[in-house]
Amino acid sequence: MCENSDLNKYPKFSVLMSLYFKEKPKYLRECFDSLLNQTVKADEWVIVKDGPLTDELESVLKEYETKYPNLIKYVEFEKNQGLGLALRAGVPACSYELIARMDTDDICVHKRFETQLKEFIFNPNLDICGSHIKEFDEGIDKLHSERRVPLVNKDIIQYQKRRSAYNHVTVMFKKSSVLKSGNYEDAPLMEDDMLWTRMIIAGCNGKNIDETLVYVRTGLDMISRRGGWSYFKKYRQSRKKVYQLGLATYWDYIYTLLIQFVVSTLPLKIRKKIFEKILRN
Repeated sequence: MCENSDLNKYPKFSVLMSLYFKEKPKYLRECFDSLLNQTVKADEWVIVKDGPLTDELESVLKEYETKYPNLIKYVEFEKNQGLGLALRAGVPACSYELIARMDTDDICVHKRFETQLKEFIFNPNLDICGSHIKEFDEGIDKLHSERRVPLVNKDIIQYQKRRSAYNHVTVMFKKSSVLKSGNYEDAPLMEDDMLWTRMIIAGCNGKNIDETLVYVRTGLDMISRRGGWSYFKKYRQSRKKVYQLGLATYWDYIYTLLIQFVVSTLPLKIRKKIFEKILRN
């Protein structure tokens, strides 16, 4: 844990989360507790309520509001908008230049924010910083896979031509850089991919830390959303845009479609094995 006198050397920052009614209160608590257990804590949590929430979720929010007054700021939608539009509204609502993304069912390692803030202090020209992730189903004592990403900017640019070069829930980025790049957009299941592409095209400088800073909850529900014809059409639309924006070649576009088509049409249990044993490692 950092000494109190050391905390002043770190810039203030926001954590940005989107919350909707299907989240489990237990997972939300685990997420919040991991944020509170940081060696350097966030100065605010910006939570986008993406449509009406359950009474149980509202109760959890109220509990943390009471315990930690002035920490939580809300952006509220009357109807569910989807992650892209929720985050698009959340970014401008953040009070600070540095914003850390977090999903409400994942768990940060205790030094995540301190580690990333040091990178921005060391390199003032850095626009976005992520890390590897380790994935679990029910508890972090049963990790089943890891998604590693390229570390330096030139490799990140090359990787993004075919696959997402950042793990979305790990990134800390500059608010001004995201807004300059056009902010998030409505691209279901591909919101992050489109933002990374436009940040690269805008000349943003990125890196990934060679550590795991977030434990990510997966399981069959997540894998099932990344399969079938409906998902493939969304994926195709987004990858086509990456090609049209000029980052990827036509061969990159075709290659990714072929791979994704095969994976999307596999039975769920086989697709899960592919994610855990091949696509993740």
